[in-house]
Amino acid sequence: MSTPQQLLHQGIEQLNLTIAPQAITQIEYYMAALQKWNAAFNLTAIREPKDIVIKHFLDSLTVLPHLQQPTLLDVGTGAGFPGLVLAIAQPELQVDLLDSNSKKTRFLRQMVAELALKNVRVHHARVEQVNLSAQKQVISRAFSSLVDFCQWCEHLLADDGILLAMKGLYPQSEIDDMPASMRVLSSTPLTVPFLAEARHLLVLGREFPLPKGEG
Repeated sequence: MSTPQQLLHQGIEQLNLTIAPQAITQIEYYMAALQKWNAAFNLTAIREPKDIVIKHFLDSLTVLPHLQQPTLLDVGTGAGFPGLVLAIAQPELQVDLLDSNSKKTRFLRQMVAELALKNVRVHHARVEQVNLSAQKQVISRAFSSLVDFCQWCEHLLADDGILLAMKGLYPQSEIDDMPASMRVLSSTPLTVPFLAEARHLLVLGREFPLPKGEG
């Protein structure tokens, strides 16, 4: 049976991603640290090392080729998924990680410090209270519905900003219920290595660009 590290390497190869060896070493360090912290602080309900690699790390990396902007805000990042994984894999990406759970943001700050990441900022706040400039690109795995994602995060967007929603099965009923101010710009099926479950990445944008100064 493959070790977690072997699974990670095999998964990256299956995804056809080019990630620097130093970044892969940092991801492996992050994986090991998560295991240690999780025993004490319950950062993720997934506890099997193999499942953590597949359902957190490889799942996060599937969206790497689909990022459209040099900045990324991850809302409800938890233990850093997908935002911290993407920040390590793509060092030129400027990433903000947002979560309201102090245990999780403490872990994230520790990882940023230990890995000497210069492209990551951690925010301990609720999404409705965070004070950030208008965002070009916001991602989340935390919201159970597209309606919630739009309602809680639309105010964070720049006029031409996008929301990236990581979903399982194609969520047609959720799309039907989306607010009129938002629309689906694209939907891309994703394949997570070693996982026989459907995944889709939906890109959402404003239905009508707002007049300048009203974003």
